[in-house]
Amino acid sequence: MRFDIFTLFPDFFRSPLESSILGRAQTNRVLEVHAHDIRAWTSDKHHVCDDAPFGGGAGMVMKAEPVAAAIEDVLKCDAVSDAPQSEKLNAPCPVILMSPQGRRFSQKIAQELSCHSQIAILCGHYEGIDERAIDALVTDEISVGDYVLTGGEVAALTIIDAIARLVPEVLGNAESHQNDSFSHGLLEAPQYTRPQNWRGREIPPVLLSGNHAEIAKWRRRESLRRTFLRRPDLIEGVSLSKDDEKFLAQLKDEDIEYSTD
Repeated sequence: MRFDIFTLFPDFFRSPLESSILGRAQTNRVLEVHAHDIRAWTSDKHHVCDDAPFGGGAGMVMKAEPVAAAIEDVLKCDAVSDAPQSEKLNAPCPVILMSPQGRRFSQKIAQELSCHSQIAILCGHYEGIDERAIDALVTDEISVGDYVLTGGEVAALTIIDAIARLVPEVLGNAESHQNDSFSHGLLEAPQYTRPQNWRGREIPPVLLSGNHAEIAKWRRRESLRRTFLRRPDLIEGVSLSKDDEKFLAQLKDEDIEYSTD
């Protein structure tokens, strides 16, 4: 899988992308990640990529032309001005703008995007990007939460990490992501490792039983319990078995506060 990042600060990505799982995946050629400096597509000697906003206001706005030139050159595509909005860019992959106005990122979206062989990510900065470039080039807008960051680079790293770990061979164990929080709509059950007793705290005995069916049952119930207590809003979207429903009813009967607000 290949990621093409369009940014004013390509050095921002160097250390995170060369470390840990993402670094190993690139070494093994399972992933390709390229950070492209938009300034390289300017035509003036100072490589200016921003200007004051029309109509006045604080801050600067990223200019449309360098952004367009960078994306069109790297992706070998053209923005067609007379085409309908959905057909304006003949790009070979999604072009995603990191934006607080985009759809809220989730594990479901990560799974959706992991099916692509290539993804382009545009990182805004300052007061944003000239809207004409967004209209002509962007196929999707994604937000990582209801807050504002200095630029799209941090958000881009977040979605790259979430998507990449779903790509086959990126994780050492192909099953590692299958029980993660949100993978099945619920939060993950607690995890334990050696020693068996740590500062007087024992691990749940069922995990030492060797009974895989009972362990799976315990993990499912603990996942339900944790979701019920911390994120009850998630339960409404989960397919529940009769045993799940019975267990949730028991939790409610224990006078545990339950709210979907």
